[in-house]
Amino acid sequence: MTSSSLSRTEFASAVTAITSAFGDPTRRDIYLLARDTATGVTAAEVAQHFELHPNVARHHLDKLTSGGYLEVSVGRASNAGAGRPSKRYRVPDDQPEIELPIRHDEVLATLLGRALALLPATTAEQLAEDVGAEFGQHMAQAMGGADAQRSFRTALHAVADAMTAHGFAARTETAADGLRIVNDHCPFGEAALEHPVICAVDRGMVKGMLSGLYGATTTATESSVARGDEICATAVET
Repeated sequence: MTSSSLSRTEFASAVTAITSAFGDPTRRDIYLLARDTATGVTAAEVAQHFELHPNVARHHLDKLTSGGYLEVSVGRASNAGAGRPSKRYRVPDDQPEIELPIRHDEVLATLLGRALALLPATTAEQLAEDVGAEFGQHMAQAMGGADAQRSFRTALHAVADAMTAHGFAARTETAADGLRIVNDHCPFGEAALEHPVICAVDRGMVKGMLSGLYGATTTATESSVARGDEICATAVET
């Protein structure tokens, strides 16, 4: 394989595959926990069990539900006291046993990482950002584009919500020198830790979505867990 053989379409297909239904090892473990718990699980229970932010736990459960792997009901566990009922997620009774012996996402992540490693660092990062930006523009079109006449802050919040829906558990934050989007979870998992250049994908997604929802902006990777920082943050300026 040569660097020129990695097309943007192939790169985008690999990225999409990594974030599919069981593309995250934690999500697989959450499914197995729900399968082995007769009464099902709540987002709070999953968050505590796996030491996750509640929003991240809820995202994984909703992703599994939308794929038909879990069903959701509102109620209380038999040992729960008084209080507001919780959504409980469980494996449907009529669902065939799902065996997960081969983790195709790991194979694709390895392929993606090795392909990126063949490219010069600057080329790989630009390719990752461009693919993210193209994907972000398509997301913005699905969200109504600039027709909604959003303010910059409103557009930024919309971007954070869309990023969360795609597994990033994103939130907006005011920094000393402007605004930024912080990701509390990375759907690329170990692939990003081994190949930090993948972080440019979500930077590109932010840039692409904002271009469609608001207008031209400047985005920069402010910090990255894959590069040793405490959080993943993308700084944004108009």
